[in-house]
Amino acid sequence: MVAAFALIPLGYVIVYAASLGGQEMWDLLVRPRMGELLWNTSRLVVGGCLLSLVLGVGCAWVVERTDVPARNLWHVLAAAPLAIPAFVNSYGWSSLTPDVEGYTGALVIVTLSYFPLVYLPTAATLRGLDPAMEEVARSLGFGPGWTFVRVVLPQLRPAMIGGALLVGLHMLSEFGALQMLRFPTFTTAIYDQYKSSFNSAGANVIAAVLVLCCLVLLMADLRLRSNRRLARVGSGAKRDVVPVRLGARRVPVLLMLVALSAASLGVPIYSLIHWLVVGSSTAFPVGEILTAAGTSIGLGLAAAVITVLIALPVAWLSVRHRTRISTSIERSAYTANALPGIVVALALVTVSIRYVPGIYQTYLLLVAAYAIMFLPRALVSVRSAAEQSPPVYEDVAHGLGMGRIATARRVTLPLIAPGIGAGCALVFLAVTTELTATLLLSPIGTTTLATEFWTSSSSVAYGAAAPYALLMVLISLPATYLLARRPALGVGA
Repeated sequence: MVAAFALIPLGYVIVYAASLGGQEMWDLLVRPRMGELLWNTSRLVVGGCLLSLVLGVGCAWVVERTDVPARNLWHVLAAAPLAIPAFVNSYGWSSLTPDVEGYTGALVIVTLSYFPLVYLPTAATLRGLDPAMEEVARSLGFGPGWTFVRVVLPQLRPAMIGGALLVGLHMLSEFGALQMLRFPTFTTAIYDQYKSSFNSAGANVIAAVLVLCCLVLLMADLRLRSNRRLARVGSGAKRDVVPVRLGARRVPVLLMLVALSAASLGVPIYSLIHWLVVGSSTAFPVGEILTAAGTSIGLGLAAAVITVLIALPVAWLSVRHRTRISTSIERSAYTANALPGIVVALALVTVSIRYVPGIYQTYLLLVAAYAIMFLPRALVSVRSAAEQSPPVYEDVAHGLGMGRIATARRVTLPLIAPGIGAGCALVFLAVTTELTATLLLSPIGTTTLATEFWTSSSSVAYGAAAPYALLMVLISLPATYLLARRPALGVGA
């Protein structure tokens, strides 16, 4: 049922594309415009994933394994960009200077918004590693570099691949930020096609190509994951990790951390404050702002709970009962994440009108769209926690006479609770900043912070858009704090 639910948008795209004649589809595919979009989307995804891996893994290693001063502060600052939506980040940069338009600007700004998706799981994995394994490697003659490559890096692989997959899927489906930066990709082209001719054949063919790009990412993820079991009993030796002393490298490392925080947080926050103070269109309609904020929070909470409940059985099957069927179910959940929100929304509009007209233009349909779109965020978090959960604990519980439900309640759920919390936080963050599906599926008269921000910023009313953007950031902070929360560092923090 979960796979069928998640595949509704994909089925819509395939059925619509198949209804076209072969010659018509070929003519649409071989257009020069299609080649340009494929090149732009591919280089953005590849460049964004690589840059996010460099920033995410580099920051995680500096924060968790070196004696850099104020490590707790840098940890919070590295996770904080998740509280700023990518299109607000783009608004901050593009409203101050037009030089950020184009590929380089899009690559840098979107990466600054998404690199925490790599940083957070990598830092959490580094924190949980048993230092004894690295000590054994060094006792065998490995230097710090080879110890990292041969011992640490393989254990970081699931976190790095999972984070890079999320970054890649977000790059594929990103719309608002790229539209502001005037960098055309498949997603912006689909929106333009729908805007010019509602539900056009060209848009659906582009969406079909976008789905193929998503499948390529998923296949790469599947190939890169090894079958090696990483779960172990206990957390290893209960002692502090000896931090790497930076010495003369401390100042350059600190400067790089400051520059990264200034680019990812300082510029958008400065821009919001700037337009609030000097914007000619700045206004504070308190009633409208509170209504939009309440709707955003309510939708975010409802979607977070429902999406994680859907993700739980899928993650459990893919980890504990890994078969081709369970793997296919898990992979099917990722496809909708690569589709733009407008395609998911149109698919649900078509299906609801034809088969269940009673839910058309209701919050139920809107939350269903959120669950389809953001299921991968919950799935990656819960799956990662389940992989780290030793199955031997469940075997012991069964051996002591516990049934499956009691084992799940008393053993399994407490072990994967951090993953469940992280999944809820990620979905909440995504829903409170979602734009295109909300515009199309929300009941008439519904406003959210994202839709109000987009309406104002599209008409270049930067001052009017600033209060909504600032409130989006403030609402996202608790969820970001939950994601960034960690045990106290054991050394030199």
